[in-house]
Amino acid sequence: MSVSGGIPQARHAALPWLAGCAAGLAAWALAYSQLIPVSDWLVSLLPLDRHSRLGEAIAFFLYDVPKVLLLLLLVVFAMGVVRSFFSPQRTRALLAGRRVGVGNVLASGLGVLTPFCSCSAVPLFIGFVSAGVPLGVTFSFLIAAPMVNEVALGLLFALLGWQVALTYLGFGLAIAITAGWVIGRLHLESWLEPWVLQIHAGPASLEEAAPTWPDRIRAGLDSVRDIVGRVWHWIIAGIAMGALIHGYAPEELLASIMGKDAWWSVPAAVLVGIPMYSNAAGIIPVVEALLGKGAALGTVLAFMMSVIALSLPELIILRKVLSPKLIAVFVAVVGAGILAVGFLFNLLFA
Repeated sequence: MSVSGGIPQARHAALPWLAGCAAGLAAWALAYSQLIPVSDWLVSLLPLDRHSRLGEAIAFFLYDVPKVLLLLLLVVFAMGVVRSFFSPQRTRALLAGRRVGVGNVLASGLGVLTPFCSCSAVPLFIGFVSAGVPLGVTFSFLIAAPMVNEVALGLLFALLGWQVALTYLGFGLAIAITAGWVIGRLHLESWLEPWVLQIHAGPASLEEAAPTWPDRIRAGLDSVRDIVGRVWHWIIAGIAMGALIHGYAPEELLASIMGKDAWWSVPAAVLVGIPMYSNAAGIIPVVEALLGKGAALGTVLAFMMSVIALSLPELIILRKVLSPKLIAVFVAVVGAGILAVGFLFNLLFA
């Protein structure tokens, strides 16, 4: 088959996939537009007062579950397609040989575009270090990948507006870049576990066969099956917690504990968030409910960042490759950045 004849044939093969995507997006838009009337109808069927505490909690739950799941489906599918442009091998090749500074910025940006969770980011961390990527550059990627990921940004944009999402993106990248640069300047390579330093990965290449559009669409669908399949129960649990906060938590109490006037609320929120385990999709409904009750934005986002970027399970996983001293430095540097973001958010969005 000639090359000139192969291109039209490839385009023809992609048409059913693209048509399916268009139909799926239309169905998604129709379902999203009906969220409010359907949730109101479901609440009206229940034998309870809509304006009671229980009624408010159930209404929040019945509206937020389909809303967050629909948003998650769209964001994860779209970023699954984007992820097809950035395989782990290609990401490692792009970072190898980059000098400190430029490498930190590039690694943080790739961390947003390559949405690996902390569990999958640790094997990548080992691959980066063994390929000669500087330790500080690697940490910038490790911080940005779970904290400034596509789910967090997509849900923040949809639920809280573009100003909050854009500011979160800017501050999150600033933490990843600055923390990675600081850790790199400290020259702490000797604090890695010895077996990590003994691994020497082969050179990573940018030369990879370009996926076709059907391949990219399949990658998006695979991401939906994988990610949504793993986090849907966390989402429902998070929304249930948010519903309880929305219906039952006294506004005055939350405002006094997590309000901008309580200077200690930001460090307290970080300390509370670290032992918890969740992901952006599961914690954002809680963020939405806390904000609806009058909690300060900076305090709530500091809590969210600590849950996502400094969770205890992630630190346990990192112990496989980092010494306790290096983990302590990682927590201290990232924690300081999160505290700064919390206080700055409270000032900017007072």
